[in-house]
Amino acid sequence: MELPASLRQGVERLLENVPLAVLKQAAKTLSDRYRAELRDGRLHMAEDLAVKAYLATRLPATYAAIRSSLDALSDAKPAFQPRTLLDVGAGPGTVLWAATDLWPDLEQAVLFEASAAVRKVGETLAGNTIAAQTRWLAGDATIDLADIEPADLVTCAYVLDEIAPASQPKLIDRLWQLTGDTLLIVEPGTPAGWQRILAVRRQLIEAGAHVLAPCAHQAPCPLVQPDWCHFSRRVARSRLHRLAKDADVPWEDEKFIYVAASRDGPTSHQARVLAPPKSGSGKVLLKLCQDDGTATERLFTKRDGADFKLARRLDWGDRLDNIAK
Repeated sequence: MELPASLRQGVERLLENVPLAVLKQAAKTLSDRYRAELRDGRLHMAEDLAVKAYLATRLPATYAAIRSSLDALSDAKPAFQPRTLLDVGAGPGTVLWAATDLWPDLEQAVLFEASAAVRKVGETLAGNTIAAQTRWLAGDATIDLADIEPADLVTCAYVLDEIAPASQPKLIDRLWQLTGDTLLIVEPGTPAGWQRILAVRRQLIEAGAHVLAPCAHQAPCPLVQPDWCHFSRRVARSRLHRLAKDADVPWEDEKFIYVAASRDGPTSHQARVLAPPKSGSGKVLLKLCQDDGTATERLFTKRDGADFKLARRLDWGDRLDNIAK
């Protein structure tokens, strides 16, 4: 999954005069902060160089994860066509680009971001390219959402890992209050990220929300540690990306976890593939989250006919649409 061409070109223009050595150091500093989930009162991207390091080394991966999460949301609720978007912790506008790519008729977007450096870059990238009427707001997501207007789609991606655990329930409560229809939360696909999503999921269900994705049910998650729920998207690395990270492999796998919840339920609950399929000669084994609240493995063979043909085309994170139980 690649960045939209206009976004990729805008990023290249912003990075063209940045010395490689400077970009590499900024990328290392940013990566260290993310990996440590550091909460020291400083923003990860408070400075211009940190933002540019993010554009070079993180934006393609976070875009792929967010777009995949939005696709799953849309698959679960095909009639959903949001006209308004509220993105809290918007970064350089990653959700905005993914949402407008999926829903070109999006009319208005409010992007809430604490970092002035990130807001400036986000506004520059969107420029005259994004058709939706876009407004950028400054503030701390944990205390400054009182006067924000509700939106059809509310999103919060790669934000909770930067917020103190004690502040997260209040933030989720406010995000749900601002949700006119559907709320999407995305986090890194680590065991800690999964735990944060589980807490969000429980809180939303208690508030009356209907889980759209990735879960096939409203029951407690059936997975038990050390297993954990997450998904992955392979992302091609640009030449600059490889140089900035001293990487030899021309791609990386972005692991992520998300929860999408709505005021209304999905049109149907379908089992979801929870791990890379295991294929052999004439067979495929799928690990599934099922609509009865259980997780299990299911073997499909050539004897299953059409179901086998459908199953062998499925990938990690896909739903089992049109397959018999």
